[in-house]
Amino acid sequence: MKHFKHMQAKSADEAANEAADGEAWVMAGGTDLLGTLKDEIFPEYPKTVVDLKTISGMDGISEDGDALRIGALAKLSDVAENDLVKAHAAALAQAAGRVASPTIRHMGTLGGNVCQMHRCWYFRVPDDRFHCKRKGGTVCPARVGDNRYHSIFGDDGGCFAASSHDTAPALVALGATVVTTKREVPAEEFFGARGHRSNVLEDGEVVREFVVPKASKSAFEKFALRKSIDFPVVNCAVAPDADGAPRVVLGGVYPAPWRSKEAEEAVAGGVTADSAAKAGEAAVSVAKPLGKNAYKVDIARTMVKRTLMDIAG
Repeated sequence: MKHFKHMQAKSADEAANEAADGEAWVMAGGTDLLGTLKDEIFPEYPKTVVDLKTISGMDGISEDGDALRIGALAKLSDVAENDLVKAHAAALAQAAGRVASPTIRHMGTLGGNVCQMHRCWYFRVPDDRFHCKRKGGTVCPARVGDNRYHSIFGDDGGCFAASSHDTAPALVALGATVVTTKREVPAEEFFGARGHRSNVLEDGEVVREFVVPKASKSAFEKFALRKSIDFPVVNCAVAPDADGAPRVVLGGVYPAPWRSKEAEEAVAGGVTADSAAKAGEAAVSVAKPLGKNAYKVDIARTMVKRTLMDIAG
């Protein structure tokens, strides 16, 4: 690992100011960033790592009228076990409880999970051996290479990586808002392949909290090779919108969480076993799998049906 300066921030604004020139990166739990720095996966290295864990008051979970406010530094284990989250944002509690292992969940934060970088092995290979599209290169090696775990719905700016954050589909399905030091961004507009980031954050912008509207029913399902620890092959979250119609959001199938309007139309009249099955078919009707990941289409179809049935009745 190369040397870098370590700064312990006292506030989100201080952290944002330190990172404004692009030469400092922020770190929450460190479970993602430290591994990437150790492997030197980037052509450039941050001069400073700004530690957010020293900021007080950014790990709270509270009720605010018809919404929950969850600090970006809230531990994943706390989000999963919190009674308010379980009662009013069940999909998020379930998603947080399925991230990695108990050890990681006790270290990792909601903000960190939401902002983690994609898991594509070409992007993550040590020593930047594949200078891919995300790092300023001209091609995405996964398009014709080993793409077993990559997008089945096409590319985002030439990148075929699949989003790997479990909590992101839940936040999108619940209609959450991401509050940063600069602005408020609907979760549905927050994600996407953008350089080394998997979101729209700019240099000098730090996530403060998440505002999550209360939902009477919501659910999350995940398929992973190793159930207890792995990143998702496919996951799915379902929650009602303001009119009570289900939002259906898939993860692990596109560089950002994939909201399936086709699936939502199939259950617009209500969720039944028949409409849930039709929604699963509709969700993958526009899939464009790559050479080695067509199997994910079947998994996505099943995840949509299963998650919808979790909120039926």
